[in-house]
Amino acid sequence: MKYNQFTIQATVWLYPGMAGWHFITIPADVSEEIKDRFGDKKRGWGSLPVEVTVGTTTWKTSIFPDTKANAYLLPIKSDVRKKEGIAANTSVTLLLEIRV
Repeated sequence: MKYNQFTIQATVWLYPGMAGWHFITIPADVSEEIKDRFGDKKRGWGSLPVEVTVGTTTWKTSIFPDTKANAYLLPIKSDVRKKEGIAANTSVTLLLEIRV
């Protein structure tokens, strides 16, 4: 695996109060490693550009720091959820590549 790639297993959750926004919280240990390696490359709102693969679907997006969880959040696009059959409370394994 490349230096900037991480394999993550996590559960998708629905953001309260914002219809349709689904996220994965990147585990704290992986988030800390990402911040240590790539935190100096952050962009607006502390985001980092990433490429994500779930199943057969790959897309580009950004991860965002969540100070409450002390971890990064990954939004899961609607079209990705539809293609891969992902809903809230679904456990998924994904490949996350930091694009810096």
